Amino acid sequence: MLSVLPLIDQSVADLAPGFRALSIVVKAAPLTNPGVAQAALDRACQAVLASGPAWGEAHLAAWAETFRKFGAKPQRTPCSAEALRKRVLRDGSLPNLDPIVDLYNAISIEYAIPVGGENIDAYVGTPRLVVADGSEPFDTMKEGAPAHEYPDAGEVVWRDDKGVTCRRWNWRQGVRTRLGADAKHMWFILESLPAMPLEALTEAGDKLIEGLQLMMPGVQIESSLIGPGSH
Repeated sequence: MLSVLPLIDQSVADLAPGFRALSIVVKAAPLTNPGVAQAALDRACQAVLASGPAWGEAHLAAWAETFRKFGAKPQRTPCSAEALRKRVLRDGSLPNLDPIVDLYNAISIEYAIPVGGENIDAYVGTPRLVVADGSEPFDTMKEGAPAHEYPDAGEVVWRDDKGVTCRRWNWRQGVRTRLGADAKHMWFILESLPAMPLEALTEAGDKLIEGLQLMMPGVQIESSLIGPGSH
C-alpha cells in the first residue's frame, strides 16, 4: 500500500487556525459499478437544492474569508466546493466527468467541503500545502493547448517537488496529477475549517470510502486525519 503523508506548512496553519483535513489513500481495484457515482451525484444535487447541511453556508463563508487572507478574490476564484455548489444552484445538476471525479464531487457538494482527488503516481515527492513565492510552475490548459503559469507570491498552493498541483489552495487543479478512473493509486484530501463539525468531516470521509468500495470491490484504503484533533 502506497503511503502518503501530506505536509502543512506552518505559515498556512497560522493563516487558517483549526484547519484540518482527511487524507485518504487508495490502491484501486477494477471499477465494476460506475453507476454508484451517478446515484451519489444525483442525491447530492438534491441535497444542495434542499439547502444543504445546517453549517454549510458558514463553512463556505469561512473559506471565502480564508481566501481573502492570502489575497484571493473569492467572488472570482471561490473555493472548489463553492464553485460546484453555484453550478448546482444555477443548473440543477453537475455534468458527468468521470466516475471517480463524480463521486468526490458528490461528497464535496453534499457536505459543503473542498475535496481534491489526485493521481498520486504522478507526484514527485510529498504533497505539501505552502505559501508560494511565485516561481513555482503550474501546468494547465489555455485555449485547448498545454500551458504553464505561476501563482502569485503569497498565494496558498498545493505542490510537490516538480511544481504546483493546485492553485489558490483548492480552486484549480493542475493537469499533471489529474485523477481519473484509470489511476492505480489515488489520493483524496477533504479540507475543512472549524465551522464544519469534526463529526461531519469524518462522515464525509466515510461516505467517500463507502462509495469507492461499492464501485471497486477489493479496493484498499487508508485514511488519516491531519491537523487539530489528529493526535
